[in-house]
Amino acid sequence: MSHVYRVTEVVGSSTESIDDAVRTAVERASRTLRKLDWFEATEIRGHIQDGAVAHFQVTVKVGFRLDDED
Repeated sequence: MSHVYRVTEVVGSSTESIDDAVRTAVERASRTLRKLDWFEATEIRGHIQDGAVAHFQVTVKVGFRLDDED
């Protein structure tokens, strides 16, 4: 069976890690979007405060399947 996907971008942030920022983004997107199938991290950046990393920010593309037409 063939599928059609839509892609949207979200940005997750975390004070802990890049991994946590990605998980935050995907978990939040999953509360609004249905049929999430994959993600792709496209940008990583962060905020430095007093010479240390204060926040990680990760832009994530998430792909979700469009509903089948009846």
